[in-house]
Amino acid sequence: MKRNVLGVFKAVLIALVVLAGGIVLPILFRPFFWWHIEPLDLPKITGLSIRQIQTAYGEMMDYCIGLSKNFSAGVLPFSEAGASHFADVRKLFLLDLGVLVISAALLIGLAILGRKQPLRLGGHIPGFWAAVGLGASFVTIAALAAIDFNRAFTVFHKLFFPGKDNWLFDGRTDPIIYMLPAEFFRNCAILILGAILASCLGLLLWDRKYIHHSLQKR
Repeated sequence: MKRNVLGVFKAVLIALVVLAGGIVLPILFRPFFWWHIEPLDLPKITGLSIRQIQTAYGEMMDYCIGLSKNFSAGVLPFSEAGASHFADVRKLFLLDLGVLVISAALLIGLAILGRKQPLRLGGHIPGFWAAVGLGASFVTIAALAAIDFNRAFTVFHKLFFPGKDNWLFDGRTDPIIYMLPAEFFRNCAILILGAILASCLGLLLWDRKYIHHSLQKR
């Protein structure tokens, strides 16, 4: 019974690491945004140079991941409501980073303690169940989002910023919104989905290899 509980706990930790790790990719990997600057014609849309756009995005992200205390966006002005939204975003980003670090640390601890006797659930390693649950969930979410991304984008904001409308930017007071078109967020979602599904596939292959190895030992 105890091993089953530990197995479930490990499966949850693996799922959290994969989920938080996938989300953190477009957050920390800034070249992903840079690669969008020219294809999305952001210099023309914003009236800024590529360097100014990179600086504005960098300062915004520094704030959102806790590297700076006050919100700023390069040469771009912003409203109190706009800054308030990024304060909400900051909380979510820091939560994701915290979940990733804590889950990874606990997972490493479990791996060290159970190195000689790997945990199994229903004949599979915990990673299998993490992959199945997470993979099925995100394939469903991706299918729904593909039908109407704009609707999915709205639902996402209403879900994670309940009771607030400060995410509905007015370009006249918060021109940073012109730097962050829907196409960029769509591509961020695709990157996150791809990373999560690739991780799930890796876990399934690992489980298959583990079962094959176990059968050979018998």
